[in-house]
Amino acid sequence: MRRRVVITGMGAVTPLGHDVKSTMEGQLAGKSGVGPIQQFEARTFPTTFAAEVKGFDLAQHIPENGPWDNAGPNTRFAFAAAKQALAQAGLLQDTKTDRSRLGVYLGSGEGVQDFHAIMWALSRTYDPATRDYDVPAFTRYALELFHPQREAEQELHTTAAHLARYFGLEGPNLSCLTACAASSQAIGEATELIRHGDAEVILAGGAHSMIHPFGVTGFNLLTALSQRNDAPSKASRPFDLHRDGFVLGEGAGMLVLEELEHAKQRGAVLLAELTGYGSTADAFRVTDSHEDGRGAIACIRGALKDSGLSPDQIDYINAHGTSTKVNDRAETLAVKAVFGERAYQVPMSSSKSMLGHLIAAGGAVELITCIEAIHRGWIPPTINYETPDPECDLDYVPNQARPHRVRHALSNSFGFGGQNISLIVSRFES
Repeated sequence: MRRRVVITGMGAVTPLGHDVKSTMEGQLAGKSGVGPIQQFEARTFPTTFAAEVKGFDLAQHIPENGPWDNAGPNTRFAFAAAKQALAQAGLLQDTKTDRSRLGVYLGSGEGVQDFHAIMWALSRTYDPATRDYDVPAFTRYALELFHPQREAEQELHTTAAHLARYFGLEGPNLSCLTACAASSQAIGEATELIRHGDAEVILAGGAHSMIHPFGVTGFNLLTALSQRNDAPSKASRPFDLHRDGFVLGEGAGMLVLEELEHAKQRGAVLLAELTGYGSTADAFRVTDSHEDGRGAIACIRGALKDSGLSPDQIDYINAHGTSTKVNDRAETLAVKAVFGERAYQVPMSSSKSMLGHLIAAGGAVELITCIEAIHRGWIPPTINYETPDPECDLDYVPNQARPHRVRHALSNSFGFGGQNISLIVSRFES
């Protein structure tokens, strides 16, 4: 018999709040976390707004100094969310569990981006006459300006390593960065590790912030970001006819995944069960989903097969729903292909309409939203849905939260580069 995997703890830091409760209640209220960028002067950028985490201070969560002193916001968000999740699971003060059976699997993005230091060094070593750089001089400036520990924090594995060291998680320690699918993939792969007996408990999720000059520039060059600068809170409008791109967000989402019998023996509260995991690649283009949704279709079908559920048993879909022309159309096609006529009866909403796109952290926060929907009997809306798109004609729960009984929820994460992850989470039943 396959080992069952349950969720025993959750934590979140998002543009709508610094914990799960405020994040979910903000979504149910239809609040937007989007506003003008405050972290740097963005007025000359094509996009001047983002969904930033507001008023965050790690000292309110973990008061003493620690391994985060030189870390970027991604790691700081991760620490706060991880502490919430481990505390809810009853593992912060636990001394009985074999720590070598407690692991970490994160889908986390890059850390510190020292934009000012690198631009200062470049500006002072560029020769307009030759249109070239003095590389030895740049190296000298860089050695003076760049902070060695902060440079190390750019590595993708550092967040997971910091969490393991601080919280005493001595089991498997892994990281992945498959763009927008990263934290969902981390959760899915962590589930497989537990199913195969390689761990009893894994802290899984993700953390990311790309709200810096390099990040905004990159997505603007890809023409992926909305440029609705006159109305930032209206910019993220998944499935709406007049959508013009996604809104960059930041934050962290963490879940404690645990083998069922292990959780029961500890007396842990069983929040939900992770029942399905599907993973595919479009094998198509770097930024575009396949126009026929082939990767997404196979991914959703894979999650359903893994769960043993039929499409008729899915009560809610938390869409990837980025607010881009290509993604929203492809995801709609995929849901229709898998669900048939039932696609029109299953409510599907996009948390990104309110949270923005948390990139690597998005999938974990959206899975938490699904678990909250199961417990609360309410599903969040897709805000800013004003003009229907004939190619996107499903029930996107427009603008208002809705009471709805959810036993099984599907969460989709379809990343740049064509990585697709679908997760199914279910109300726990013995």
